[in-house]
Amino acid sequence: MKSSLLRLGCAAICAAAMAAAQAGGTVGNTLPADFPVIEDTSFEKPVIGFGAAGPVTRTPVIFLHGNNDTPFPTDCNPTYGHIQRLAQYLADHGYAPSELWGLGYQGDRCDVNADQTRRARMAHTNAANVPDLRRFVRAVLAYTGARQVDIVGHSLGATLAREWMRQDDAYRTVRRLVAIDGPNHGIINCSPNVLNYWQAPALGGFTPTSEVCAELGSPRTPFLRQLNRDETPGPTRYLVIRNADTGFVYFALQDGFLAPVPAEDSFGRPNDFSRSAELRGARQVDLSGQGVFDPVLQTTHLGILNSPQTWAATWHFLNERRRDDD
Repeated sequence: MKSSLLRLGCAAICAAAMAAAQAGGTVGNTLPADFPVIEDTSFEKPVIGFGAAGPVTRTPVIFLHGNNDTPFPTDCNPTYGHIQRLAQYLADHGYAPSELWGLGYQGDRCDVNADQTRRARMAHTNAANVPDLRRFVRAVLAYTGARQVDIVGHSLGATLAREWMRQDDAYRTVRRLVAIDGPNHGIINCSPNVLNYWQAPALGGFTPTSEVCAELGSPRTPFLRQLNRDETPGPTRYLVIRNADTGFVYFALQDGFLAPVPAEDSFGRPNDFSRSAELRGARQVDLSGQGVFDPVLQTTHLGILNSPQTWAATWHFLNERRRDDD
């Protein structure tokens, strides 16, 4: 069967990762001085990100954060940016900083701090950020001399990677994709129900007509219908890491300090989003209790990115050998 479900504790995977442990250096907060300048399509200023000059022996990994996040802590987002920690875990286990690249496709998040409704507007959609990712991947390939990349995406970063791959037929360019709790079949935060507090301007303005909800508010949106015609096209290999117990983006359940909202889609119809992060044909790791890794809101959706279990599963997947590997 193409799809398999793995329920993994940390012990076995961590042991495999530790067996190959080799300090690789520190992941920074900048791109190399001679790396091409890529202007953010939405914000008309250079993208932020991380990467480093140096030799490359492994497939370079590109890290994509989720909506309203950044690739590392910034002045406007000092609390999160946890995807850099996942990159550092790989560096601590054999990767060189020159093989680890992060793209901040939504800038420093200062726009969100000034107007919370921008969280759900056009600049924060998958479609608006595909051009930034397209140019970043091309630049990383040219800079490193690599023929392929691996991609690790959290939340919106997972669907962003998939949409770019679909548009560019980039399945031979992306060797492996790790999709961490991604909104592959929509999010629960977009219904017109008065109990959906995410509609409030102060909480993001996730109304049914907002641009993000037009993409992700239902598994039946035109965007997701097109994206999911084939959920795991080859030859790319796929790993899904998802919360199986709760998560404020998908479950009508308490998630840390965040109260649940009704299980309805943006059309006002009942919909179970709890398995939204799954991809038909992908290997899958189901985790629980990930809220302990979110130090602020104690949510599983944010905590899973900062989890040693996620880090170890990612390392293992990217480094296992297959018969069809180059």
